[in-house]
Amino acid sequence: MDEASEPNQVTKQLRKMEREDRLAYSMNEAADLLGVDYLSVYRLVQRGKLKACRALRGKFLITRAELNRFLNEE
Repeated sequence: MDEASEPNQVTKQLRKMEREDRLAYSMNEAADLLGVDYLSVYRLVQRGKLKACRALRGKFLITRAELNRFLNEE
């Protein structure tokens, strides 16, 4: 059973590395990186604590620089 779970862990690590190289993240990705729920990130954006911009189709994006600013500030 451990052998079957190892590729899943490697896949997760590769996906995480790909996300770290990105310039902007979706609300769900930002929540994963911050270790909080999607709604928590949404509330931070609504309260002005975290800046987000709207992309195509109304999707919110949060820049990597903004996430770094938020983490260093809090």
